[in-house]
Amino acid sequence: MSYDKENIFAKIIRGEIPCDKIYEDDYALSFEDIRPQAPSHALIIPKGEYTDVNDFSANASNEEIVGFNRAIAIVADKLGISEQSGGNGYRLIANAGKDSHQEVPHLHFHLLAGRPLGPMVLAEKIKLK
Repeated sequence: MSYDKENIFAKIIRGEIPCDKIYEDDYALSFEDIRPQAPSHALIIPKGEYTDVNDFSANASNEEIVGFNRAIAIVADKLGISEQSGGNGYRLIANAGKDSHQEVPHLHFHLLAGRPLGPMVLAEKIKLK
């Protein structure tokens, strides 16, 4: 999948579309999800042009990788959802590709918290081979 410079997250990074910003630094931008799936639902995106975690891992600089990963922890602390900041923890999800239902072709992590989130996948809904 090639990077689409007109995807919604690229436009948010460029300031063409507003967002409810939570955190920003040289490597990452975090903002509230417009369709929250939990009481706390933030998105964290790298500022570089990466389609998914595979593209990011293969092509981002070490500085970008470290900076992005640090931003995740900073956002969790800032929102008060990490155990270190007094919260009860969170779930971090990144989709990659068609089968995962990745909707925007820009690497993004969903950070969800604020209630017990249950199991990752409901085993009765999938058929394991």
